[in-house]
Order: sequence, then structure tokens, then C-alpha cells
Amino acid sequence: MANLRTTPRRLPQKARAVALRAWKVLRSNWHLGVTAFGGPPVHFKIFNDRFVKKSQWIDEQVFQELFSIVQSLSGPASTKMLYCINLIRGGFWAAFFSFLLWSLPGAIGMYGLSIGVANIAETLPRPVYALLSGLNSATVGVIALAAVELSEKAITDPLTRVVVFVSASAGMLYNALWYFPVLMLVSGVTTLIFDFRWVHRPIKAVGRCFGPIRRVKAPKPAPHQRRPSEEDAIDHELDDRQRPAQPSTVLPTAEPAPKETGSSTSTAENEPRIIPQELQLGFSWKTGAAIIVCFFLSFIVAMVLRSSLPGPTPLLYRLFSNMYLAGTIIFGGGPVVIPLLREYVVAEGWVSPRDFLIGLALIQAFPGPNFNFAVFLGSLTAINNGYSSIAGAFIAWIAIFSPGLILVHGTMGIWSGARNRRWVKSLLRGINAGAVGLIYTAVYRIFLVGYIDEGFQSGRSLGDDGWWVVIVATSYVGGRWFKLSAPLAILLGAVMGLLRYAVVDA
Repeated sequence: MANLRTTPRRLPQKARAVALRAWKVLRSNWHLGVTAFGGPPVHFKIFNDRFVKKSQWIDEQVFQELFSIVQSLSGPASTKMLYCINLIRGGFWAAFFSFLLWSLPGAIGMYGLSIGVANIAETLPRPVYALLSGLNSATVGVIALAAVELSEKAITDPLTRVVVFVSASAGMLYNALWYFPVLMLVSGVTTLIFDFRWVHRPIKAVGRCFGPIRRVKAPKPAPHQRRPSEEDAIDHELDDRQRPAQPSTVLPTAEPAPKETGSSTSTAENEPRIIPQELQLGFSWKTGAAIIVCFFLSFIVAMVLRSSLPGPTPLLYRLFSNMYLAGTIIFGGGPVVIPLLREYVVAEGWVSPRDFLIGLALIQAFPGPNFNFAVFLGSLTAINNGYSSIAGAFIAWIAIFSPGLILVHGTMGIWSGARNRRWVKSLLRGINAGAVGLIYTAVYRIFLVGYIDEGFQSGRSLGDDGWWVVIVATSYVGGRWFKLSAPLAILLGAVMGLLRYAVVDA
């Protein structure tokens, strides 16, 4: 009877707690899907300002750990970051609700634009091309600014500075799906080896094989003796060169103790990682591992069905499998998804190269995740092949986002059990630096295809016209020195693009 009497009193309390938690999630996330312009690098800065500095949902160290995790996993980077922050703070339903608030506004907008693009003529008016090129140019400047600001947090010592530079340079020199995760893994292993000094002793041993250099302190002169001058030292050296060489009788000296590297993380690694209770997840590493295993089983089934179904595979299922595969193997976030989606959609003959370039320019200047580009392409694929546009957009949206969110949810369970280990911190430090370096690669890639005009099937470099470079510099300088927000910088780029058309092409 006691349990029956107390149960009705507890239900309102639980309901109020759930309502309060939902209100906090809504209050902190509702505007991000409509105000976060500029792509993943800018999104990370927005999240840091919002959840670390302002609301203090997580601390800076947890933010850097999450940044490394989401960059080392496939899928939409900024979406995974927002999902993880809300997962830590409010659990699964808070994370799922925040994802809907984050992704749906941009997805609905890109769906509407796909309907408009499907009904336009083959050639767009020249002012539209100028507008789209201006949007791309401003976006490049905004991303470059975000890369610089993220570098200031990721660089903690000379080693991470080198890692950022090398990963950025390597990403510009080569482009492949397997290449970017390998670069981040190598970056993490590099800091791991350096922090644990696994190569210090072998290098010293090799140095001893070539004969160590021993220094002998000169005896101090007696008070009555004259201190030798520089001329005396030169004469003495010349006399020594003329004398025959004699065997050395210098005894070996003790080897000096190794010095600290001066890294800001070298001392922190020796301290125990204290995890606040409110930042601890409610599921174990076994649950997380089970989630990851189930995902890979579903991935194998989806790929096997695609190749083994009798007769021609339905188009919508091929669309789903292509997007599901893209969401599974894409590392590096939005800038990397673009060339891959071109391969999986344009090469299939589902979407024309012109429509792909238009969507590319629009998604760069659209709020929310860049993976909403899949909604645009899925809708056009369905329209061009006689299917429902809503069905194509929804299938592409589910398929492109699911792999990354499922993987990061499972990984968070493993991370909660391993985050306080020293080698994990060292590994994530390098992955973090390598991922920041790849943001500079994204700037370079978008710069190469940002200039859009009629007849351009793949886009051209913004460097082909100095006006676009001026827009890039304007958005960067405006944000760096005059605190111009990303939406205003992108809007200014669009206006400057139209101004170029009025002056040059009109």
C-alpha cells in the first residue's frame, strides 16, 4: 500500500524533471539550426562559445576530447559534436531532440531549393552565378578564420604545431577516402610516441655509436694569473693544430638528465583525470561496443542486399545504400563529403553537374550541417526519375546521418571508460591537431571550385579573378579584427558578388 500511495506523488516530479530537461535543451539548441553558418569549422567555434564559455555545460578539456573523437569517426563532424554534448548533459532523448533542432531547418530549406532548381532553365541568369560565387568566397574566408582560431587551441607545444602544419600540407597534396583517417591516426600515434618517449632512448643510443661529445671544463685561473684574451686563445688553437695528435685521457662524464619538453600537456598527463558526476554517461563500454557491432552488421547486410537482389535494384534503395555507404566511409566532415557525393550521384546520372554545383554553393551559405546537401541531391534524384521528391529527400537524410550518429553514440560508451587513461589523452591530442590541420585542407579545396559561371561543369579557382580573393580576405579580416559574425560576412560576400556583376558584366 505504501508503494501505491507514493507512486502518484513521484510521477509529477519525474514529469517536471523531464519537462525541465527538455526546456533546457530547447533553450540552448533551438537557434543553432538557423544561425550556424559557415560549415563545421565555424560550428565548432560556435559550440565552444555556447556550451563551454557561456552555459558551461562541459569544460574545455572535455570539448577538446569530443573534438578529437568526432573527427576520428566517420560522419558529420559538427552534428556529432552537438549530439555528444547533449548526450552528456541530458541523455539520449536530449541528444536526439537536439539533432532534430539542428538538422531539420536546413534539411527543409534544401528540400525547397531542390524543387526550385528542378524547375529552372538549363542556364541561370548571370547575376545568380555572381551571387553564388560571392557566397563561396565569403565562406572560404569564414572557414579560414575558424581554422586559425581552432589552431590556437589545438597547438599546445612545438610538436602539435608541426602536426598541424604537416597534416594540412599532406591533405592539400593528395585526396582519397582512406587518406584523411590515416593522417589523423598518424598524428595521434606521433604524439603518443613522443609523450611516452619511445624513441628518445634509441636515438641517444645511435648517437653514442658515433661517439659522444664530451666537454671538459677549463680550470679557473688563479687570482694572480692573467685571464687569457681572445688573441691568446687563437694562438693556442693554431699551436694545437701543428702538434701531433695524442690519445685522449678524458674520463666519461655523467649523462645529464633529460629536460622536460615544456608542453602544457606534459604535466597534465601525469595528473589523474577527475570526471565530474554530471559529465559521466549512464551506459558502459560493453553497451557501446554492442552498438558499434550492431551497426557494422547492418552495414554489411545493406551492402550485400544491394549486390544480391534479383533483377534491377530499385532506384530508391540504391540511393539509400549509396548515402549509407557515404555516411560510413566519410572522414573529415562536410568538405570531404562533397567530392564523394558527386561520385555517388552525378556519376550515376541521377543529378546533372550544373545542379550539383548550384547545390554546392547553396549549402556552403546555408545554416546547419553540410550533410543536408544529401537532402538536396536525394530530392533531385527522385524527381529526375519519376519518384516522390519527399521520399527521395527523406531516404537520403536518414541514410547520410545514421552511420555517424550510431557510431559516435557507441564510441561514447567506450570513451567513458577509457578517457582517464594517459595514453588516450596523448592519442587524442595528436588526432586533435591533425584534424585542425585538415581544416586548412578544406579551405584549399573549396577555394579551387568556388568560382561558378555558365559553362563551368566543375567550378573554377577563386584565384582566377582577384575580386573573389578580395571577398575572401574581407570576410576573414572582418571576423578577425572587427568581430563580424559569420552570417553577416557571408551576406556581405553575396552583396560584393552582385557588385562585381554590376561593375564588370552588366
